[in-house]
Amino acid sequence: MAAGLAEIGAAMLFLKDILSLTLRRRFVLRDIFVQVLKVTFQSVGTTALAGFFVGAIMSVQFGMQIQAFDALGYLGGLATSGTVREVGPLLIAFMLAGKVGAFIAAELGTMRVTEQIDAIRCLGADPMSDLIVPRFWGIVIASFFLLMAGLVASLGGGLILATLFAGVTIEEYFRYVPTIVSGWSILSGLFKCAVFALTLALICTFKGFNASGGARGVGRAVVETAVASMVGIVVTDWLTSVLSDSLLKIILGDLA
Repeated sequence: MAAGLAEIGAAMLFLKDILSLTLRRRFVLRDIFVQVLKVTFQSVGTTALAGFFVGAIMSVQFGMQIQAFDALGYLGGLATSGTVREVGPLLIAFMLAGKVGAFIAAELGTMRVTEQIDAIRCLGADPMSDLIVPRFWGIVIASFFLLMAGLVASLGGGLILATLFAGVTIEEYFRYVPTIVSGWSILSGLFKCAVFALTLALICTFKGFNASGGARGVGRAVVETAVASMVGIVVTDWLTSVLSDSLLKIILGDLA
C-alpha cells in the first residue's frame, strides 16, 4: 500500500515537471507534431475497425430492445449517444493502452537501460523536454483524432446493421441523432477522452522513463504500464461519470 502511494506521488511529481516544461515552452513543436502523426497512423486502422463493429453491436442491442415498442426511429440517436458519451472514449483509451502505451513504455525503457537517456543528459540536453513532453502531448492530441475516426466508423457500422437487420432507412437512422445527442453528450465524451488520454500518457511515459534492470526491467515496465493503464482508465471513467452527472444536475437545477 505504501509503495503504491509512493509511486502515485512520484507520478504526480512527474506530471508536474511535464506541465512546467510545457508552460515554459521547453519543447520543440515539430517533435510533438511528429508524435501525433506517429500515434495516429499506428492506431487509426485498428480504431476504425473496432469502431465499426462497436457501432454495429450498439445497433443490434438497442434494436432488440426498442423493436418491441415500435420505436426503431430512435435507434440511430440512441446508438450514437451511447457511443459518443461512453463507448467511443473507452474504445480509444483501450486501443491506445494496448498498442501505443505499451510501445512507448518499451521504447523509453530501452533507452533508459541502454543509457541513451543518460547520454542525452551528458550532452547538455534535457531528456524530459526532448523525449517525454513530445510523447505525452502526442498521445493526448492524437486521441481526439482517433476518437473522431472511431465515431465515424461506428456511425457507419450502426447504419449498415440497422439497415440490414431492422429495415431502418438512412433518413430514419439519423432523424433523431441531433435531438438525442445533445451538446452535453459531446462535451462529456470529449472530456472523458481527454482524461483517459492524460492518464495513459502519464502512466506509459512515467513507467518507461523510470525502467531499470536491463531487458527484464523493460518487460516489467511494459506489463506494469498495461495493467496500470487499464485500472486507471476504469477508475477515471467512474470519476468522470460521477462528475459529469453532478455538473449536469447543477446546470439543470440552475436553469430550473
